[in-house]
Amino acid sequence: MPDQQIWQLVAYIRDLPKVASLAPVAAPSTPSGGGPAAHYVGSAACKKCHEAVYTHWSRSRMANVVRDPREHPDAIIPDLSGADEFFHFTKDDIAFVYGSRWKQRYFQKIGDDFFPIPAQWDVTNKVWRRYFVPNDKDWWAPLYPPDNFKRPTGPLCDGCHSVDYDIATKRVAEWNVGCERCHGPGSKHLDDPVAETILNPARFDYVHANDVCIQCHSQGRPLTNPIEGKYYDWPVGFHVGLNLVDYWRLEEHKLGETTFTHFADGTAHKNRMQGNDFVTSLMYARGVTCFSCHDAHGNDNPAMVRASGNALCLGCHGPNTQNGPHATTIEQHTHHAAGSAGTQCIACHMPKIAETIADVNVRSHTFRFVWPEQSETLKIPNACNLCHTDKTRAWATAALKTWADRSPWRAQ
Repeated sequence: MPDQQIWQLVAYIRDLPKVASLAPVAAPSTPSGGGPAAHYVGSAACKKCHEAVYTHWSRSRMANVVRDPREHPDAIIPDLSGADEFFHFTKDDIAFVYGSRWKQRYFQKIGDDFFPIPAQWDVTNKVWRRYFVPNDKDWWAPLYPPDNFKRPTGPLCDGCHSVDYDIATKRVAEWNVGCERCHGPGSKHLDDPVAETILNPARFDYVHANDVCIQCHSQGRPLTNPIEGKYYDWPVGFHVGLNLVDYWRLEEHKLGETTFTHFADGTAHKNRMQGNDFVTSLMYARGVTCFSCHDAHGNDNPAMVRASGNALCLGCHGPNTQNGPHATTIEQHTHHAAGSAGTQCIACHMPKIAETIADVNVRSHTFRFVWPEQSETLKIPNACNLCHTDKTRAWATAALKTWADRSPWRAQ
């Protein structure tokens, strides 16, 4: 590896947040300080001392997943007239816009609740699609009437798209994933800006650190449901600093069955399951956290990853290292030419197999290589044929068997 690349990797590793300790640690303690409990102050209060971080965050999707088109006229991506096939509505009907990367959905306010308009915009394919969750597509669907305007977003969406959603008042401390969603209420830190007066996931053990993200980036249900007569699709009552497992259980799966949420081997079938995938991975077991790879405060990368291309993975992995790959060069490991799509780590270890809308998929987070034979036995897409679409699974299996550094027992 050229010296310049080596030093780039050294600088990258130096700047990474430290992986949390693997030693058993109690749940993160609440911020110290006497007097009444801390309360929420809003992300804008953080800007004075953390201006650079605030600026990055304010441009991120975390800060802009929910937008009011009256405050943000540019929030609505498509021409609304094309949605007439599914449901006629105008800009004046839209109280909130959700999403902007893969799909965009629209919510109308009726009384003190918000309800999904039954049309959504496919950002990738630039087409309108119907938005309705049928009974066989999510656990909560049969428990609500088959009418979008009788499925309020409070129980089903808003708890993850806000800070401190109150199920009794239906009010939030702040819309979007604000600073206090991950750091807890900030009033004490505002009065006394030291480390001890705020929660910082970078100082948590790896389980609690990852739970900060898993609380929303997972499919599951509360331990107690219904809650006050309504079924919730987010961990009601959980706040950073508590144990997520006391409030939330990940969606169950029986090996061998393909469901709306899982492939037969237990890998995520759909989006918003990065947490379900990740907890099954060797990366998670070794103490890696979501923010070891992702910058939760935002950056210029669409996926908010800390480095581009293979540089992200090579911060911990490298040719002939204990972590692998066990080859002299990346090209020898991948059996693909330098600079090609097949030599990217994520092409094989994070294939796009989790559906987000129609034919648009997001990346798996198990980091396991899916063998072509598994596509035959388990009906799960494999990394080889996702790229080599003109080839058969038999061709891919035969090719892998010619690779001397791959076990023939795993290829069959």
